[in-house]
Amino acid sequence: MERSETGRTDGSVRWRLLLASATMLFVELALIRWAGANVVHLSYFSNFILLGSFLGIGLGFLLPAERGQWLKRWAPVPLALLVVLVREYPVQVRQSSSQVLYFTSVRTTGFPEWVTLPAIFLLTAVITAAIGKITADLFRRLRPLDAYRYDLLGSLTGSVCFALLSWLRAPSVVWGVVAAGALLVLGGRRDVLRYGVPLAAMVAALFVETTTAGVSWSPYYKVQLFNPVIAVNGIPHQAIVPLPTLMENAPQRQAYDRTPGNPHRRVLVIGAGNGNDVAVALANGAERVDAVEIDPRLQEIGADLHPARPYDDPRVHVHIDDGRAFLERTNATYDLVVLALPDSLTLVPGASNLRLESYLFTRQAFEAAREHLTPHGAFVMYNYYRQSWLVDRFAGTLEEVYGHAPCMSTFGQNAAVLVAGMTAADQACDQTWQPSGAVPAAASDDRPFPYLLHRSIPTLYLGTLGAILLVTLLSVRLTGVRIRSTVRYADMFLLGAAFMLLETKSVINFALYFGTTWLVNALVFIGVLLAVLAGVEVRRRLRRVNQPLLQLLLFATLAVAWLVPAHAVLALPFPARLAAAIALAFAPVFCANLIFSDRLALAPDPTAAFGANLLGALTGGALEYLALVTGYQALLLVVALLYLGACVAMRVAGHAATPAPDDAGARRG
Repeated sequence: MERSETGRTDGSVRWRLLLASATMLFVELALIRWAGANVVHLSYFSNFILLGSFLGIGLGFLLPAERGQWLKRWAPVPLALLVVLVREYPVQVRQSSSQVLYFTSVRTTGFPEWVTLPAIFLLTAVITAAIGKITADLFRRLRPLDAYRYDLLGSLTGSVCFALLSWLRAPSVVWGVVAAGALLVLGGRRDVLRYGVPLAAMVAALFVETTTAGVSWSPYYKVQLFNPVIAVNGIPHQAIVPLPTLMENAPQRQAYDRTPGNPHRRVLVIGAGNGNDVAVALANGAERVDAVEIDPRLQEIGADLHPARPYDDPRVHVHIDDGRAFLERTNATYDLVVLALPDSLTLVPGASNLRLESYLFTRQAFEAAREHLTPHGAFVMYNYYRQSWLVDRFAGTLEEVYGHAPCMSTFGQNAAVLVAGMTAADQACDQTWQPSGAVPAAASDDRPFPYLLHRSIPTLYLGTLGAILLVTLLSVRLTGVRIRSTVRYADMFLLGAAFMLLETKSVINFALYFGTTWLVNALVFIGVLLAVLAGVEVRRRLRRVNQPLLQLLLFATLAVAWLVPAHAVLALPFPARLAAAIALAFAPVFCANLIFSDRLALAPDPTAAFGANLLGALTGGALEYLALVTGYQALLLVVALLYLGACVAMRVAGHAATPAPDDAGARRG
């Protein structure tokens, strides 16, 4: 009877831990999407919400079991407070940096970013600390690897659930209902009223947002339609323009005016959006138009509302895909390739500096477009570039790729059109580009930061990251966590920092190899979690592991990932590219988590060890900004150094630490 009762108790704890972990990750992902959609320009800083989440979860795990119970009792209050405050008192992050550009057409007001970003960071930390505390208290009640296993299964569940809602394009009120339902279950009967009131307020605020006229959600944005203007994340993004207006003297016409000898039979439009460029291509006699648009909602709006009905024409073939990925996959050639206003206004999830369109503006992307042009074809790009140095960077890159200066046409104060024919004879310029000063170096696939003027970390980022790290230290101290007691888990801290960078590198590589679409990113996160779970399952079935051998395998897989260049993987056929990408990304993840799982199984206080690991992940998220200087490939060296430091710390602390209670059972399990 006693054994049966214990079994039922453990089973209940496992499923509650799975639910708590799923809720934790779901809320984290929802906050990143929702806050970025409602705070102007926050979508350029979404990594700060991720860092706030790691701080909060880490604190929730580091708090002793007897402390912080008030966080559990009032867990929904900070979540409701953040939602209601942002909805009722909108804030903005001002675009005031001259070192890095943020595309916008609004004049933002509100508090400066050094007030706005820390405030959102702190609220996010408190929200996730409360859910983290619930998770940690359940974590303590199981054997280390058993608890970690269900924590991973919960994270996988939360990630899949949010990916499914993104695929369904569910509105924010659905996210709120899912989170509220999970929290109510976790709170239990005694806290129904305490949880119910703030959660009801949160859902009500999200319901008002969802039912606002013209609001819909895509996998990337909150879309607001003010016909003919389409706004995303609070910023006017596109305008549906009638064809006669487009044919008068609009930037879209320059592709055809500057290439009079081009037959324009086959046209590729990257960034097709609502269909303006597609309509102009058809009006200029195109026999086939491949319209590539990453956001399905923007294309749908154009299909429904554009007066020229370009997407109804049988000559048009729509591809909901990333533009660079389409270039890498297709074998078609075109008379004209148009890069049409592809500024995304948001970051790739899990990468603090990579925007959805970044890989369209590298030298390698321009070369890929050239490979798909007919012998007398032309490449055209236009945008509202804001700064002359950005025009010089793109025009200079085109000159390097095509061997001659492109045509440049200007419209108003900021708009510029660049046209590069396969030869100088294939373009007819009223004005040929002349640099306004020193030409910035081209962006590359390793450093895909076209909007960053210099190879440096902008002071805006440095200041905000410094504030975050300071808040982290103060938070750890003020919550009563004994820093000395966590020093023994310095190896876990370093493992967390290294793993965060390794995960980021995986996101970056898959974005380059297969596109920056939401589906690719969701599959990468799910793949990472599966690789981690595989490491745990292997460790649970081993009586003991050979740590030196594991460490050797880890550094070997990192060395292979370092030595294999990205262009070699890109050159492979799709099946081989997928196999290579999976092996290069997930082999180090698997080895690293075998090491981590073994260390967790032997930790005297596994919950504190896990908390130290999460704070290390926060530090790894901050270290990712080094890529702005070094490029992403060099991050593997930082990862290797962090893992080396972790291995040394394990040896200094004595790897054969006293196992946690019941660890022998964990090893047998």
